Amino acid sequence: MILFKNEEEINLIKEGAHILGKTFGIIARELRPGITTKALDKLAEEFIGDHGGKPSFKGHDRFPASICTSVNEIVVHGIPNAYTLQEGDIISVDCGVYYKGFHSDSAFTFPVGKISSEASKLLRITQEALYLGIDQAAEGKRIGDIGQAVQDYATKHDFSVVRDLVGHGIGRNLHEDPPVPNYGKQGSGIKLKPGMVLAIEPMINMGKAKIKQERDGWTIRTADHKLSAHFEHTVAVGPYQAEILTTYAYIEEALK
Repeated sequence: MILFKNEEEINLIKEGAHILGKTFGIIARELRPGITTKALDKLAEEFIGDHGGKPSFKGHDRFPASICTSVNEIVVHGIPNAYTLQEGDIISVDCGVYYKGFHSDSAFTFPVGKISSEASKLLRITQEALYLGIDQAAEGKRIGDIGQAVQDYATKHDFSVVRDLVGHGIGRNLHEDPPVPNYGKQGSGIKLKPGMVLAIEPMINMGKAKIKQERDGWTIRTADHKLSAHFEHTVAVGPYQAEILTTYAYIEEALK
């Protein structure tokens, strides 16, 4: 069942998303070779708590941390630990904030120092695919329009789309209907209407689409151990275009 949000509820999601955006800015300033993924998790948890929110992920289905830190071939759900980031790594940081009864969710894949040209292209194409998907999140469009936009762009650049993991609706619950695949057929799936809030999140692999889960029950990596990138925004479906509720502005400021 799709839970529609009114303007007041969307504004509350946006307030939480502002805290989330600032959290990403803090992470972006501190992320460098030599820092551990556990240290990044501590920064995020403290900042969110200090600003009146709660980390959406911590304790969700017993997830043990406030952020997901997915390095190199890890697609999503990497658990922060003692791993020290190395020059040339890429790391997807996925984080959610629960604030005044509503969740927001975002992800960004960072380069660690200087990365290869191939990795740089993967990050760029995945982020561009995200925005192409968001462009389809307007009234009268369908879920399949979002997926096809992402899929077509990724495959055009010889990358593959993870098919076993999808985006989702979001609001009072972290994961709500409808599922939002990163693949699909134009004109298929449910029709989009104002009041729907979606987490659109392309997961794009440098190699093949197949993934596997590690024994910790969380970490998902590419089956061929090639790199994967992940970008995500929470958006509200609008009459003419989507409103992006989360923001990368603080990341962009920090990376300058």
